[in-house]
Amino acid sequence: MIFNKDTAEKTAELLLQINAIKLNPKNPFTWASGWKSPIYCDNRMTLSFPPIRNYIREEFEKVIEKQFGKPDVIAGVATGAIGIGILVAEIMGLPFVYVRPEPKKHGRQNQVEGFLQKGQNVVVVEDLISTGKSSIMAVEALREAGANVKGMVAIFTYGFAVADENFKNAHIDLFTLSNYEHLLSLAVAKKYITEEEQNTLLEWNKNPSEWGIAIDN
Repeated sequence: MIFNKDTAEKTAELLLQINAIKLNPKNPFTWASGWKSPIYCDNRMTLSFPPIRNYIREEFEKVIEKQFGKPDVIAGVATGAIGIGILVAEIMGLPFVYVRPEPKKHGRQNQVEGFLQKGQNVVVVEDLISTGKSSIMAVEALREAGANVKGMVAIFTYGFAVADENFKNAHIDLFTLSNYEHLLSLAVAKKYITEEEQNTLLEWNKNPSEWGIAIDN
């Protein structure tokens, strides 16, 4: 769920302003998964704009302290959330670790990088939620390392039903600064897209994998 309506609107506007989120219903992007999509999100762009990255880290601090209390450790999900995760850990005066997609094939074969003790309370930082699978894998790796994962915060979520189900089944509380619903409302109001394009984006969100097949055919 979103943390705060005003934060959701402001975050969406900032992401659109710097092209961290691009909307192009007429010429869809292709995701790594092969899905065709009228939207592309790269929240790592926020790191290049100091006022925006500072706003995001401050909002993350607020949501973490309100929803989870002050944890012992902040964890970032590699690679997209390492940068913003470090900023959050810094502003909160907390240790930081990050989680690889899979254990290293050499050395100590770590999946969780950094100093983490069993029983420590951890909040996980993500940049983007799509289906939630990679985010949940990171949480599972932390749990296997003995951490007590209090929950997860993310900059933006596409709001897929499958993600909601995945987080529910994994017993992970997720709070995001913004989401798809607020993004589209703002994009129409600010004339980034037309109402017709908004309808296309809404249709895609209902069933993104099938929407891609329909476009190809």
